[in-house]
Amino acid sequence: MLVYQVEGGCTMHYEPEDIPQTDEPVWILGKKYNAIRELDIIRRDIRSKLWFTYRKNFVPIGGYNSTFTSDKGWGCMLRCGQMVLGQALIILHLGRDWQWTAETRNSTYLKILERFEDKRTAAFSIHQIASMGASEGKEVGQWFGPNTIAQVLKKLVVFDEWSSITIHVALDNTLIVNDILKQCRVEGGTTVEADGAVPLKAPSQWKPLLLLIPLRLGLSEINPIYINGLKTSFKIPQSLGVIGGKPNLALYFIGCVENEVIYLDPHTTQRSGSVGKKLEEEEIEMDATYHCKSSSRIPITGIDPSVALCFFCATEKDFKSLCKSIQEELITPEKQPLLELCAERLAQWSPVEDIASEAIATSTFVDFEHIDPQYDTSDEDFELLG
Repeated sequence: MLVYQVEGGCTMHYEPEDIPQTDEPVWILGKKYNAIRELDIIRRDIRSKLWFTYRKNFVPIGGYNSTFTSDKGWGCMLRCGQMVLGQALIILHLGRDWQWTAETRNSTYLKILERFEDKRTAAFSIHQIASMGASEGKEVGQWFGPNTIAQVLKKLVVFDEWSSITIHVALDNTLIVNDILKQCRVEGGTTVEADGAVPLKAPSQWKPLLLLIPLRLGLSEINPIYINGLKTSFKIPQSLGVIGGKPNLALYFIGCVENEVIYLDPHTTQRSGSVGKKLEEEEIEMDATYHCKSSSRIPITGIDPSVALCFFCATEKDFKSLCKSIQEELITPEKQPLLELCAERLAQWSPVEDIASEAIATSTFVDFEHIDPQYDTSDEDFELLG
């Protein structure tokens, strides 16, 4: 808590909006902190997360005749999806404890960031996501819900051979372990012994897994019975947070403290540009725009009930640990668990491919942003949140 002496001898106490001064633990993507002793460490951790926001003045999405040179007013769920995927790539290539600074010129970091720049050739750009959304029934400029962004990212990651991750979207509140093992295990082919006599099967390899679990936790507001489970999800080591929002606004929730959730907000419109190799002053300044100086927080009861839990498992050991945590922490202690965990898909259930292809048409998840852009009264550079 900051203390100020003002005229007249009065003392005013100011509590920062990002992290409260409390003895209760602060959880950020599976890591536990003490807000009083580790405030600067918490802020460095949050600042190291990739922060994707509205951008303007980029090459038109959908062709040169398109008027979509900014995603302001419609792209916040797409940006939240970028933040989740970006964090997965950071963990995969740099590690969970990697930290960004203004002086960072790590080539791997720059390679990750380049994949999200606002240009058609970038693997996970707003251009690629918006265009792929058309395959899910979303035209450029339409708002996405959590399920839509999950399905779109699942299609896009296939083309990134460098990271070679796979995305599994668990539908119907159910996580089927064997489906995921089949998806992530890549057979290693065969090898031959030195004498050439006996062919041997090489051990299977694991494709790093980004697990997205779309859920609806109430009708118009979150049901209190799910709150403890939702808070617990941030404590699991494989947590990548929650894609969600509050009414009319998509947000990326990265942690919790007491009965509040901590989030990164994409509703700031910044200039589009390239970071390149971060040698020029303009590139250095552009890099800083991908890292938020301060997170925000809201009561967990105030979030929209449509969410998607996100987890990342770089190895099969991580996945088995995640399944154990889900069973012991999210299912067994709860009267009404967030989800179910099954070893096998029952014979009477539809094939996973059929479920995925029908997900958008049958989804009960709602898009957060349904405000007509004509009613967006924010100024040119910043969207002010009420």
